[in-house]
Amino acid sequence: MNPLLATLRGRLVVSCQAYPGEPMRDPDTMRRVAEAVAAGGAAGIRAQGLEDLRRIRAALDLPLIGLWKDGGGDVFITPTLEHALEVAAAGADIVALDGTARPRPDGRTLAETVRTVRERTGRLVMADVSTYDEGVAAAEAGADVVGTTLSGYTPYSRRGPGPDLDLVALLSHDLPVPVIAEGRVHTTGQAAEALRLGAHAVVVGTAITHPTSITRWFTAALEDAPPPD
Repeated sequence: MNPLLATLRGRLVVSCQAYPGEPMRDPDTMRRVAEAVAAGGAAGIRAQGLEDLRRIRAALDLPLIGLWKDGGGDVFITPTLEHALEVAAAGADIVALDGTARPRPDGRTLAETVRTVRERTGRLVMADVSTYDEGVAAAEAGADVVGTTLSGYTPYSRRGPGPDLDLVALLSHDLPVPVIAEGRVHTTGQAAEALRLGAHAVVVGTAITHPTSITRWFTAALEDAPPPD
């Protein structure tokens, strides 16, 4: 196994991202968030945006999974080869990209993109998929890692309130490459269960690094609670 991937085995990767328009959508803020989760024991960081990646890379030596969300189409996670090359140049150790069956904006196949990224940069590639068939295809296309990131975020994949642990289990059992559980992992129990089911590592984002969503969860719970006597 690749030494970098070996350091992530059985451990937590924290996704440090903020949505457009939010107060925390700032590269230096995300750098500070990354440093904070590193202090808490995160084994790796996942982040998006070139400047965020540059600042996090300069601050931390942890494995960095990088992506670039761009465009308004269905495929927007590192959508083209050029995006992937820029992500690698910004310091990502692992380039994460859309690994679904949907057409890529630059017309390249997933296999072409993966091969070229590895040839030009020597970096590993993580394919974010939404279904079992996509996971199998991504591994066959040469992806070094497959993530369940997009399960429930494509029109044809199943979405539940929590992570797609069934998909994690199936892919972990059947694929020859490591599978990373990602997407709606909101509790420590869910993260531990993903590892028990065979995940190589677990990515947690919102539940750790997104105070707006966490606040909404608590607000909604209190609104639904019975009123005090």
